[in-house]
Amino acid sequence: MTPAKTRAPIVILPGGGRPYAMGPLDAVFKADGEETRGRYSISEWWLEPYTRGPGVHEHEEDDVFFVLEGTMSFFVGGAWIDAPKGSLVIAPGGTPHDFENRTSERAGALNMAVPGDFEPHMEGIASWFRARSAEDSRTANAPASRPGPGDRG
Repeated sequence: MTPAKTRAPIVILPGGGRPYAMGPLDAVFKADGEETRGRYSISEWWLEPYTRGPGVHEHEEDDVFFVLEGTMSFFVGGAWIDAPKGSLVIAPGGTPHDFENRTSERAGALNMAVPGDFEPHMEGIASWFRARSAEDSRTANAPASRPGPGDRG
């Protein structure tokens, strides 16, 4: 009998992980790919106030979200719901879903994608978010921008 391959434990301290800066949105990957044998991916997603997510989309993987801070709004099951800190939201594979921060406070969620190997897509995802205009990054309920002192209207 062949002994089972063992993996080293993974310990990521607060603030650790692989960051992806995307303008008013940041992701930090904690575990993915070979670290999990492709079984799951764990990342944090942080959104500044009034920041839209990726838009309604679906994929084969289940998406599990646990709200760490603030209130996140999720589109799941055909409707938007507001999920305060401590909420769990699961979008089974094939379910259209989205997330955004519609509040005036920063919000964040822990995401687990099952199965894993999500991180290899992050360079393209991060580039898409960085290329999005400031206006397109704002939620529909965001307060109107006010011109600054040097701006002309």
